[in-house]
Amino acid sequence: MVPLADNQDELDLLAEIEGATSGRLAAEDRGTASLPATELVHGVAHAKFINASFAYAKPRQMNRFNPSDRGAWYAALAVETCIAEVGFHLTQALADANDFSAVVEYGEMLASMAGVFVDLREVPEHDCLDPNPAVGYLAGNVVAAQARAADLNGIIYPSVRHPGGTCIVALRPNVVQSVVQGGMHRLIWSATPAYVVEHLE
Repeated sequence: MVPLADNQDELDLLAEIEGATSGRLAAEDRGTASLPATELVHGVAHAKFINASFAYAKPRQMNRFNPSDRGAWYAALAVETCIAEVGFHLTQALADANDFSAVVEYGEMLASMAGVFVDLREVPEHDCLDPNPAVGYLAGNVVAAQARAADLNGIIYPSVRHPGGTCIVALRPNVVQSVVQGGMHRLIWSATPAYVVEHLE
């Protein structure tokens, strides 16, 4: 492995560049229009990962339960569900780029959550669970905004991309607790939308 810098001065310069361009560091320092710095977590295991999931959102594009200017922590009860969800979205990104040649490694981040959640498992026909983002994401953002306004911690819902799976979205950083790293998984696309999963040691 080749080092990024040859000496401490170069490392300091890289750190300065990261500080000027990192959305997470900027959010931790001064917050954003929709994410006050006081909401972010500090002094807990993997705080950077937690904060990054809220500081980084898709510009000009919402997800199922978060707007384009505020992220969320998406999780599932089983790693197979996580892989199906991540695989679907990355396949869409590769389709947008018109290039289905990619190798991506993902690390599991195991976490605990507590508090009151909206539970959609008994209403799988809810509009927010529509597989069409034009329908599901608009409805989902309404549900999420109402949940945040009511001081609820998140949403439990049936996975849209993995039948039988259960997903959870934490709407506030401090909901995500006791984070530890789990296994590593490699997703491989070889010129087609279908991908292969390798579970790494």
